[in-house]
Amino acid sequence: MIVGSTLAQAADVGTLTSGRLVGALAALVAVAGVVVGALAVARHRRRGSTAALATGVAGMAGGGLVVALAEGGPGTGYGIVGGFLALAIGLVAAVLGGLGLARSRA
Repeated sequence: MIVGSTLAQAADVGTLTSGRLVGALAALVAVAGVVVGALAVARHRRRGSTAALATGVAGMAGGGLVVALAEGGPGTGYGIVGGFLALAIGLVAAVLGGLGLARSRA
């Protein structure tokens, strides 16, 4: 029985695969949403809250896509770590955007 042929081959640490690139970009979009959302909550800005909500959802969508399409775990080059980070950070951005929208209505 050949076990090595059925396992996913790990990509080198320095290799930038398409999965890693998409996961990293989704995480960066989500981080931008957190920054915009924090500023919008602090300044009671409706436009910034809407932007934070949109970028948070976009980051979560990108991260979810990466996680759904990944065929291996961390270190295999599919970008699953970046995808999970994008999901978590995007959720924070979306919550900040929703909080900012709720505070701007009051």
